[in-house]
Order: sequence, then structure tokens, then C-alpha cells
Amino acid sequence: MAIVHVRIDDRLIHGQVAMIWTNSLSATRIMVVDDEASKSELIKMSLKLATPSSVSLSVLTIERAAKRIKEGAYSGQRVILVIKSPENLLRLIKEGVIIEAANLGNLHSKDATLQLSNTVYMNESNVITCKLLRKLDVQINMQILPNDENMEVIL
Repeated sequence: MAIVHVRIDDRLIHGQVAMIWTNSLSATRIMVVDDEASKSELIKMSLKLATPSSVSLSVLTIERAAKRIKEGAYSGQRVILVIKSPENLLRLIKEGVIIEAANLGNLHSKDATLQLSNTVYMNESNVITCKLLRKLDVQINMQILPNDENMEVIL
């Protein structure tokens, strides 16, 4: 499986991901990796409705996603991986998934201590986790849309 893009986005699938990123990257699958979403039929139905009909959708727990990725379950596909938080991305990596870069798309922390852009607000836990991700050689960047400047986040 080729993960062509990793996006940290607390809204999961919405217009930017479903239409713009999917088209720009010629994605064939959106993989939502989120324990809560994977256990809710209502959330899964909403995510399916937001996904273009030409794109496959997987909504998996972190543990199940790691297993499927490592076993090559989506070989030959172009996958956009969408995850809700830096903490969940770190958990996925600790499960053995190799991630080289992640895009902070939309992150709205209720107890934000740091505003990086109009759409990225981080709390102390997010900041600490992003620093840990950087130590694991994961590049963290911000790019709302494919045509926007891709800015590396250094915390």
C-alpha cells in the first residue's frame, strides 16, 4: 500500500480532504484511523457520505489499521490516511507503522495554548506529541490545500 498523504485533521473527512486532496493526489482510498469513529455506525455513515463515490473508505481502529497496513492489505492503492490527533498518530507509529511526514490540516483544541494558523490550535499535549514525532524523524508540516505553501512546523 502506498500512503500518499497523512493528514491530522480533527474533522476527519470534509470538503478539503474529500474533494481537493483526493483529486490532487489521485487517491483511491481514504483511511480514517480513529478508535471512536470505527465504533460508531452514525459516524461511519457520515464519513461514507462525505467520501467521493469513486474513492474507497476504511474506518479502522488504530490497532486494526496498523495490522492492515503492515500486512499490505491495500497494495497498489493510493491511500490518504486521516487521523484525528498527533497523539493517535504516535500510537499508530508505536504499533509499527512507518510514517515519514504528517500534515496538520485542522486541529481545534478546546484548551489551546498555541495557535499555529487559522485552522491549527494546539494544546500542551499536542505540542509535546509533535516534538516526540519529530524525534522519531516524522516531518510535521502545515498545508491546508495542495496549492498552498507547505510549511514545516518546528516546535
